[in-house]
Formats: sequence, structure tokens, C-alpha cells
Amino acid sequence: MANYSKAHVCQCLSRLLTVRRSSTVMIMGERRKTGMEVVEAVLGLAHGLIQLGLKPGDVVSISALNSDLYLEWLLAVAYVGGITAPFNYRWSLEETRAALQVAKPTMLVHDATCNFWIFESFADSVPSLRWQVLMDTPNEVNSTKIGLTTEQLKRSCKSHLTADYLWAPQEAAIICFTSGTTGRPKGVTISHSALVVQSLAKIAIVGYGEDDVYLHTAPLCHIGGISSALAMLMAGGCHILLPKFEAKLAVESIDQHNVTSFITVPAMMTDLISFYRTKHISVGSKSVKKVLNGAGGLSSDLIKNAIEIFPRAKLFSAYGMTEACSSLTFMTLYDPTRESCMQHSYANSSNLAHKPDGICVGKPAPHIEIRIAGDDFSCIGRLLTRGLHVMLGYWGQMPSNNSSPTDECWLDTGDIGHIDDCGNIWLIGRLKGRIKSGGENVYPEEVEAVLTQHPGISASVVLGLPHSRLTEMVVACIRLKDNWQWTDSSSNHPDNKNEQCLSSTVLQNFCRARDLTGFKIPKNFVLWKNQFPVTTTGKVRRDQVREELKSYRQLQPSRL
Repeated sequence: MANYSKAHVCQCLSRLLTVRRSSTVMIMGERRKTGMEVVEAVLGLAHGLIQLGLKPGDVVSISALNSDLYLEWLLAVAYVGGITAPFNYRWSLEETRAALQVAKPTMLVHDATCNFWIFESFADSVPSLRWQVLMDTPNEVNSTKIGLTTEQLKRSCKSHLTADYLWAPQEAAIICFTSGTTGRPKGVTISHSALVVQSLAKIAIVGYGEDDVYLHTAPLCHIGGISSALAMLMAGGCHILLPKFEAKLAVESIDQHNVTSFITVPAMMTDLISFYRTKHISVGSKSVKKVLNGAGGLSSDLIKNAIEIFPRAKLFSAYGMTEACSSLTFMTLYDPTRESCMQHSYANSSNLAHKPDGICVGKPAPHIEIRIAGDDFSCIGRLLTRGLHVMLGYWGQMPSNNSSPTDECWLDTGDIGHIDDCGNIWLIGRLKGRIKSGGENVYPEEVEAVLTQHPGISASVVLGLPHSRLTEMVVACIRLKDNWQWTDSSSNHPDNKNEQCLSSTVLQNFCRARDLTGFKIPKNFVLWKNQFPVTTTGKVRRDQVREELKSYRQLQPSRL
């Protein structure tokens, strides 16, 4: 007999029936749905999946752009005890095949943007695959096991919501693939409990509620997009869905629907600000009240511009990872309701983000435990976390045996940091990205945080390259802001009297003035003309930067 006191993502459906029964809860272009219509659609699809033969524990892979149908599929699969494996719609056919071989799905669901994904392409390499479903077309196709549509699967369901949803083994809900900054993405298995507690944390800290109008800017194939969508479903707010993020469409939706909240990554915030500036709009929509940024910190310039564009918005930053079901810590960067602290808030967040001893990412959410694992002589060490939010494991793999017995219940985040006396978490860098130079540890993020304070640098990536004497040499790849120039002069004051001029010497002295320890200061600088390669969530692909950098023997003055 099922235990309905356990967490389940479909518990949000009763919320929709109570607070949004007859009012609009989802808007996708011209399509609008009330809470009752969404619940009926989910239950109808769930019934169709049961009739088809989908069983608890079966995996359903989805690759599609954001839509109301995507959300209905996520809930319907969970309702029947299935496990959803969202795929990145940007993946190539080979990347998709590799993910399918990991997930071993019974069903593949895709929209019209992935029509080139034909069943025959995967049939031999993925023997578990039985059905292929086209998500977004009402057109009838042959009702074979590989040619179904969403509409064909839905069945009429007029009854009220009953507590008959099911769970997969171990209460698994989704297999969310990592962004793959260092290699092939891995399938992170997330439980219902993890998703529910993460949603409640966002409701409590960010303040999502039934009066919110939430714009889906993040893709639903990422844990940030999924967890925020579920949080808003549980809060009872209204959802505005765009197929994918584009600054122009996002701004139009914000104005048209009086959007109150959305999430960003630094690249999205940059695009939004750039769009407003291009249109010579000094202040954006005053309806926006909450903006949550993740997948990397906002620079002081971005924070300042975001405050100017969205003056009534409370600006949050979150630090987390897929393996921990999105956000671990939260920090308020700006709160317009605290007028006496307006300037202090901006200045404080800027200083916090660029101290030499790390980057402050705020305090853990109430349900999260974090501790530091290091030696007895230092308060700095590996950040570990445990709780309901932690993944069940990587799909198809046994839990890692690398941890010591005392760490069995703790997830190693892979980050190095410390906790201050106020409970704030400070990040120093990634363990995997650590540079070993002259016997000393250098964390790239710490050096990058200092470099990006310079008014002439728009972005930087710090790497360690092989060196015969030092083992690794600290090298900084930098992108200059407009109207700034690079000179090979060794002087701290170039002869051309151009104040907007940078050189290795100027930047090295700048680092020293910011109290960056000598062995951490880059020995070489490389000018990078193009944008740094990033994942779909905006994280820098350091592996690609390193490979491109290695192909150039002459480091200075290189221009990549």
C-alpha cells in the first residue's frame, strides 16, 4: 500500500485546484490554461501512459523546447511512478545517443525541433526503447508503438484529483544530466523529496507566492529550470512560457504579462541589460519584484545595471549544483525595500564577491547541512553537504567508493572554501581546477575575481599550463572592454598616455594592489577576442579554453 505521507512532486496538483482552479495558470503564446485544465491534462496523459503499459520505474526521456506540454509531461510521468530524463535540445545526434545509452529509457518524447531524431537511429544501440512520442502536434499519425502523439495518449478525465500517484524505486523522480564542463554529462538521479524541499526553500527564501507571474527563462532540461518551475507550481503562481530564452522575447513578455519573477544566469542578465540599453531604455518593467541568479556570480557592473533596470526587484544569488538538486545557498544582493541600505547593499555585494580570500555565496537554505573537510590546521577545505536534497546517485553507477567511511553520508561538492563566523559560505575554487604552481595551490576563481574588478576587463579565465620548473604556470586569458587597448610595454604607465591601456605589468601590479599573493598572480596574459566557450547554463568550458590555448606556443602577446 502506498504511503502518501511521502513527498511527491504531483502534490502540487491539489494546490492548483485550490488556488488556480478557474484562473489562468499557464500561458504559452496564444494558449492559456486554468488550474483545472492543467490538472485534467496531466491526469489524462497519465491515464494514457498507464493504458500504453508504462510502469513504475520506467524512464521517459524528453527533448523539447519549453512549453506547457513539457510541464504536463514532467508531472504525468511522475504521477504514474515513471522517471523523467530531460535531454538538452542542443545536443547532437551522437550526444543524444550517448545519453540514451546511459538513461536506458522505455520512451522518447520530443517536439518538432527534434524531428531528425528518428526511432531507427537509436533502436539498435538502445534496446530498451519501445515508444517514440511527438509532443507538440495534434496531427494524427499511425498509431504504432513508435509513432504516437501527446493528444493520442491523453484520455478524458473529469474526476477530481485522487491520491493515486505512484513512486519509482527509491522514490526517484528525474535523471538530470550535468552541464559537462569537464567531460561527458552524467545522469544525476534526483528524488521526489529533494525536489520538494528545494521548492519549499525557494518559496521561503525568494518569496514565491500565488500572486507571482513567473517567466520561464531557464530550459526545463536543467535542474535550475525544473526546480524553479516546481517551486512556482507549489506556490500557485502563473507561468509564462517561452520556447527558449531570447532577450527581445523575454522583455516583451515581461511587459505584456506584468511578470513579477524570473531566474537568470550571468549571460542572460547581460543580454537583458544590453537589450534595454540598445533600446535606450534606462528603466525596465517595474512589475518585476524577484530575480534569482545562478550558475555563476554577477559582476559588480552587472549588479549595478540590474538594479537600474529593475529598480523594484529584490536581487538574489544562489550557489548550487545538479547533484544537490540546484541551490545550496542563497544571498540577497539588493533589497529595494531597505532604502537606507540601498547603496550599502550594492557595495557590500561587490566587496563580498571579490575578496582575496574567496567569493561569498551566502548562507545555506534551512534544510541543508554544509561542513568543511580539511586538515586540523586550517579552516579551509572541501565543502561537503548532506540532507534530503542530495542526489540518489549517478544513474547506472554505484555510489563512489572514493569517500572515507566518515564521509559516506556527505556529498563532496568539489569546491574548496570556508565558513565565516556569521555562517556565510566562502568559495575559493574548484578542487578539479586547482593549479599546482611551485608547490603552492592556486584556485582560478580567486584570481579571476580579482582580475574582473579591473575596469578594462570584461571577462577572464585563469588556467595552469605545464611548466618545467613550476609544474604549472598561472596563465590568464582576458577579454578587454570596448575602447581598451593592449600594449606590450613593461611600464606601469605606458608612453602613449592612453589611460585606457593595459599590459601584463599593469595587471600584475593591479593584482598586488588587491593583496593577491605573489604566486597566484598570472605570469602570462593572453588576449581573447571571441566569447569564451560556455555550456548551455553559461559555465565556462575550461577544457576547451585549455585545448585552444595549448595550440599556441607564443603566449604573449597572443590574440585568440
